[in-house]
Amino acid sequence: MGFGISSYVMLLACCVVLISPTSSEAQQSARPQPPNIVVLLADDAGWGDYSVSGNPYVKTPHIDSIAQQGVSLTNFYVCPVCSPTRAEFLTGRYALRTGVRGVSLGEERLNLDEQSIAEHFRKAGYRTGIFGKWHNGSQGPYHPLARGFDVQLGYTAGHWSEYIDAPLESQGRPVTSEGYIVDTCMNAAIDFISSSQPPFFCYVPLTTPHSPWCVPQTYWNRWKDRDVGLTGKEADAVRCVYAMMEQQDDAVGRLLARLDSLHLSSNTIVLYFSDNGPNTVRWNGDMRGRKGTVDEGGVRSVGFLRWPGHIPPGSTQTGLIGAIDLLPTLAGLANIPLDSAKPLDGLDVSTALLKNVPFERQQPLLSHWAGKFSLRSPTHRLDFQSRLYDMQHDRSQKVDLSTTHPEIASVMRQQLERLKTELLQPPATSQQSAQLDTADILKSPWLLPAHKEFLAHPAQDSRLYPVGYVSLPYTWLPARDGQPLGKIQRSSNAPNSSYFTNWNDDQSAVVWPVDILTSGAYRIELESTSPATAIGSELEISFQDSKLSVLISISHDPPTDTRQDTIPRPKAETLSKPFRRWQAGSIQLPAGPGLLTIRATQLQGSSIIDLKSINLILEEQRP
Repeated sequence: MGFGISSYVMLLACCVVLISPTSSEAQQSARPQPPNIVVLLADDAGWGDYSVSGNPYVKTPHIDSIAQQGVSLTNFYVCPVCSPTRAEFLTGRYALRTGVRGVSLGEERLNLDEQSIAEHFRKAGYRTGIFGKWHNGSQGPYHPLARGFDVQLGYTAGHWSEYIDAPLESQGRPVTSEGYIVDTCMNAAIDFISSSQPPFFCYVPLTTPHSPWCVPQTYWNRWKDRDVGLTGKEADAVRCVYAMMEQQDDAVGRLLARLDSLHLSSNTIVLYFSDNGPNTVRWNGDMRGRKGTVDEGGVRSVGFLRWPGHIPPGSTQTGLIGAIDLLPTLAGLANIPLDSAKPLDGLDVSTALLKNVPFERQQPLLSHWAGKFSLRSPTHRLDFQSRLYDMQHDRSQKVDLSTTHPEIASVMRQQLERLKTELLQPPATSQQSAQLDTADILKSPWLLPAHKEFLAHPAQDSRLYPVGYVSLPYTWLPARDGQPLGKIQRSSNAPNSSYFTNWNDDQSAVVWPVDILTSGAYRIELESTSPATAIGSELEISFQDSKLSVLISISHDPPTDTRQDTIPRPKAETLSKPFRRWQAGSIQLPAGPGLLTIRATQLQGSSIIDLKSINLILEEQRP
């Protein structure tokens, strides 16, 4: 059988096409695959809550392994509380620039003109998912699904009251989960990783060890009698924290194991950090301060990052790094261009991490909470009382050097004043022009004393709560965002996860200052409880001239859900109970700003309703 030259040439030509493609598709396939990103964020874990930090009580081998297989950021700083840290991670900008000035009552919301890290990565072709606690706005367009995330399971508030069979939301709709909340969210993250075509950006903001003190019984059984260096009630709280940390560590271990089994570990960047200092007094390396303080112990966090083959294993980065640096650093590692419309405060640390050289920061890092400021330079901390400490030799902040080193103190005071002047500008309101019309409210034919009370003492955050965002037609308005007027009270001092109670007259009301984005028909859903004696009572839900009368016809008065408390929760937190979610009717709402109001018009019994939320579902748009 002969093989002529012409046949050989044709075969060679085919081989050339197969072996040496010149198409754009082949060129793209030759490019390095962008790394996947997994970000794990603990809630209320201190720097000292890890065995790799030297904690003599708790063991966290899976979380520790991220540092052992990558780099440990030994001078890494976050904010004193949760939502500001999340805002800084999401935007690469100081939280005070982003509209995030608190943790509830609307002050936790990220301004709508800010770009999130998920938006940057999604634009670069990443599939994005969030599984856990968001805490930067609940209503669209503040919702994570409107801020760059494709997939969502978890909750958008701050503190959450239920950890077992928790009421959560999936893709912006309420769902009831089964099991422990950390496992639920971690399982969803693992499913997302397993089903996603790389590259993906997976953000897992974990719930623990934030209170309430609830952990699966198997973990509590290991800890309930162990020594934690304290006695009494404080000791029990710390035992529960350490049990929660070990449960979290096991959950992180399952995610890391899944990356291994899918052969994704070598091209996946895994980042782990916490959002503030410890939420109780416990071992924290003898640093001064805890959650809510601007001292070293309140803002120093672990920061572990691994990327096999790129980040040297077991390396240490001693440079001064903050949460504001995470967005530009992850983008730098992934070679993702940043076209941010606003200047970033954060710096790209990727080169220092890849080359394993100290990062040299020229500008200090600012810490702020509750009117107190401190400044951290690579070598010193200026605290909120203008005292100076050497952070290389005195992390405990015991020796004030402000008089012995006045030149350093003077420079840092000047730097602090410049930053305060720059950051404490009034928050921009141009992104949301709608404002409440006080005159229109005063014209209401049934103006209540409660409404006058609201007008005299409006909410601190002037941004209205948007309702009717078309891409997310389900709008959740929790008690946290409402304002009780008259005799109505919150169930606890902490607004997050609270509900309204003491509802027993027709002069009190609850109002939500809202902006109806879309005119149309809305279905009203309530989450509430009512005793049998309240049957026959009537509520009125109103907005401008639209009103809906709602009859309470079913009793739902369950006891406290005792499964939610391994040990008694802090006094400031609401006890959990299962609320009934029910359809109250439909109402036509015009577009525009105003007060969404709920009040009682007919009363039966001495207690009418405990209200956890009102939810408005856009069903039909109206021209």
